[in-house]
Amino acid sequence: MEPYKINIQPTNRPAIIKFEANKFLTRKQNYEFKNVDEAKNSPLAKQLFYLPFTKTVYISGNFVAVERYDIVEWPEVQEEVAKQIENYLNSGEPVIIEDETTPSKVPVTVYAESTPNPAALKFVSNKKLVLAAFEFKNIEEAKISPLASGLFHFPFVKEVFIDENYISVLKYDITEWDDIASELREYIRLHIEEGKEIVSEDAKSNTQNTTENAENNTVETTSLDETSQQIVDILEEYVKPAVASDGGNIRFQSYDEESKTVSVILQGACSGCPSSTFTLKNGIETMLKSMLDGKVNEVVAING
Repeated sequence: MEPYKINIQPTNRPAIIKFEANKFLTRKQNYEFKNVDEAKNSPLAKQLFYLPFTKTVYISGNFVAVERYDIVEWPEVQEEVAKQIENYLNSGEPVIIEDETTPSKVPVTVYAESTPNPAALKFVSNKKLVLAAFEFKNIEEAKISPLASGLFHFPFVKEVFIDENYISVLKYDITEWDDIASELREYIRLHIEEGKEIVSEDAKSNTQNTTENAENNTVETTSLDETSQQIVDILEEYVKPAVASDGGNIRFQSYDEESKTVSVILQGACSGCPSSTFTLKNGIETMLKSMLDGKVNEVVAING
């Protein structure tokens, strides 16, 4: 099982800092503790209150946020606190001890949102669902995701894409969204509300930026050449947020230095969209040509 790792994230309030984990710590509800007595059901929060500068502890989703008293500054102690949280989580001790007051169901809101792709609908939740994106083309691929597996039992579901707080569903043309959207929305809502697993905890995202390699099929972005890494950075900062708002994802595939051709893969609602291949190809192409002067001639968009 992959060990817990903690990433330090500042917030817009100088007294509060977030310690983000690479896994979910709690799915049922958010917790706020103002003193050690309130933290009796959270051994982790209780331990943090032994630090003399801890004022408040918040636990939600995949992070612990700590508010400090003014007796210290975060740069002086944040690494030590991060290590303490990481060691605690890897010890296997519980983050929250549930009792009869802990709700068995989580109040959840899910609403349907149209996308530029008429074959895709985006179902947005008010809860964080996953920490990385996942794409499933069929029920076999979806075996790591109980939610996606369940959706594939609907005969009209063609593909499922899950990211942060939404699920994009691509359908076959055998039915119209007006006839099935409510049924899908309710299925997704109940799955989340009942606290069922969305994606297996140790599952690896299948939408990360990679480039083809003859020996091992993929190479992580850390081994990309300088231009390829620049392209990935531009896609991450300028393109992905817009694509995600439409229920999709864009993934860098390769860069050919000789022909100056960039290949990208479109996923989620963008995959198979009648307009997205042309629109994104030309939009990304214009952006990369402008930002990487002389290094890019063409962008090839491939449906994932």
